[in-house]
Amino acid sequence: MSAYGAIVRANAPTAQLPPLSYPLKADPSLVLSIHHVTLAQTPPEVLQLLHVAFNEELERGRTYPQEGPMDLATYSAYFFAADVFIGVLVPAAAASAVHSLVEAQAGRPWSDCLAGAYYVKPNYPGRSAHACNGGFFVLPAARGKGCGSLLGQSYVINAPLLGYKASVFNLVYCSNEASVRLWDSLGFQKIGRIPRVGRLKKLDGTGDEYVDAWVVWKEFETPSAE
Repeated sequence: MSAYGAIVRANAPTAQLPPLSYPLKADPSLVLSIHHVTLAQTPPEVLQLLHVAFNEELERGRTYPQEGPMDLATYSAYFFAADVFIGVLVPAAAASAVHSLVEAQAGRPWSDCLAGAYYVKPNYPGRSAHACNGGFFVLPAARGKGCGSLLGQSYVINAPLLGYKASVFNLVYCSNEASVRLWDSLGFQKIGRIPRVGRLKKLDGTGDEYVDAWVVWKEFETPSAE
């Protein structure tokens, strides 16, 4: 529940967006295949892996404001409230034949190929619902391969296709340098800095620290003169 109450996705797309594929610079033999899914289309093992990984991210206490753990029902309601995209590592030689999440698996254990996920949902209700927000995470086994950056690149393609005019991230913690660099590289503007808004876990495990956060913004369309 947001400060505005429940935010409902308006003008939901009638069809799923096609998958996007990105080669991994760290390993040219693999591509990241990114698929638009609903909760009902998400295999139970994938949902379980995402749920566990998300709770691990909350336990780290460095990127999301929520304090976990979340049970499966709460996680599903939060993360799958609108549009979700799931990334799977696929052999480059087979990527052109992959058109669905199940095809991306290609009979492998999901734990061997699931890379990460993100949601896209309105950041505000009603008259401001054209500005979206996203939440991202990469599974531990897929880190260090550039998957987070590729998920971000796909976000700025997919969000406008879902009908959004702009995107805003409310809390990009200044200590999350990789995230700050990513949104800078994708043309987001820092439009505000909120002092000490994050009570994050210290990296050395000795307690919490208060951290500033950026508010970042990107328009997907050039505003017309009025």
